[in-house]
Amino acid sequence: MMHPFRTDRNTGESTVLPSVDISTEVLEGRSRRIKATIAVPGSLEQVWQLLTDYDRLSDFIPNLTLSRRIPHPEQGIRLEQIGSQCFLNIKFCARVVLDMAEQFPHRLDFNMVEGDFRDFYGCWSLETLESPEGPQIYLGYELTLHPPRSVPVQLIERHLRRDLTQNLQAICQQATVAFAPA
Repeated sequence: MMHPFRTDRNTGESTVLPSVDISTEVLEGRSRRIKATIAVPGSLEQVWQLLTDYDRLSDFIPNLTLSRRIPHPEQGIRLEQIGSQCFLNIKFCARVVLDMAEQFPHRLDFNMVEGDFRDFYGCWSLETLESPEGPQIYLGYELTLHPPRSVPVQLIERHLRRDLTQNLQAICQQATVAFAPA
């Protein structure tokens, strides 16, 4: 099996990317549920801190062009996020406004309150599991979405699976850099 790799733009060095387990479930109508997991270095608290640094997520998640906290009418956590990518020489952008519900340090729920999808909700989950290398943090992501009628659901599904894989690998790489032993 070939492992995907990325070449560092500054050093020219290639690195093997961590594997992402990903699955898609076809729900009623045009809805889909996508689930993905990846092993991430660091402690629960460190990975939680990385995920909840909302205003900096777009600094290292490749398909996220904007992530910022915005005022919430009831003192909760509300984010505006814009994802962007090109396919078929067309730039596609999707915007969501999400309400976040933090359950430190194991679960982070999100629910779209405004945006370009008919439905968009899910959660991040963190779990410590033992492995031959020692304790590992397993980061899970689950998304249920219903795309707008103007976009073919298979196209959205295919691109979200690819983007989610890249995004989880980027989170893992960010954690590797941020939490590497000195």
